[in-house]
Amino acid sequence: MTTGAQILSIYQALLSAFGHRRWWPADTAEEVVIGAILAQNVAWENAHKAIEALNQQRLLSLPAIHQTDTADLAPLIRSSRFFNQKAERLKNFAILLFDQFDGDLTALFSLDLATARKSLLNLKGFGPETVDSILLYAAGKPIFVIDAYTRRIFERLKMTASDWSYQSYQDFFMSRLPRDPALFNDYHAQIVYLGNQICKKKRPLCERCPLENQCSGPMESLP
Repeated sequence: MTTGAQILSIYQALLSAFGHRRWWPADTAEEVVIGAILAQNVAWENAHKAIEALNQQRLLSLPAIHQTDTADLAPLIRSSRFFNQKAERLKNFAILLFDQFDGDLTALFSLDLATARKSLLNLKGFGPETVDSILLYAAGKPIFVIDAYTRRIFERLKMTASDWSYQSYQDFFMSRLPRDPALFNDYHAQIVYLGNQICKKKRPLCERCPLENQCSGPMESLP
């Protein structure tokens, strides 16, 4: 059985190789929220272009999004893909915030983790990865984010199985690691960097991987 010490040793190897990732790149919590929504199913570079477009129109805030029609938001975030749906999701978050929390993001984030998570998961188009990214990176809640990179890397390490649910993956980490938001933050950021730059779906650069000695080798069928 995989132990917490083993999972921590993987983090330490990544940290030693790559340094602290200082993620999420945003100036405010609300920018993290907006970025997490725009980053759904798209490379960060494309989401960042959409963020810059909103910023240029002075719409990079939840109050501004709340006051703007979805039809006006959508063209600005075209680079993020699925821009009509994402414009609707931005509006849905803003509506929740203003209808239930008087527009106060701190009030939403002051809820306990389970209550805040349930509230956000009830929003149309908000899956666990997006919600947990918001709760970890914007709210500073101790919750581990699971994404395709996490699945790929830890399946190649033979620590997890391809048929595991999102919840099973999350439990795997959270039952073995200290409930430390800073640790969860940088650990997930390290995973994203490794998966994006080295442990790729096709043609992984195994010779550059700091986990090469612990890995059984790439599996091309992994997501």
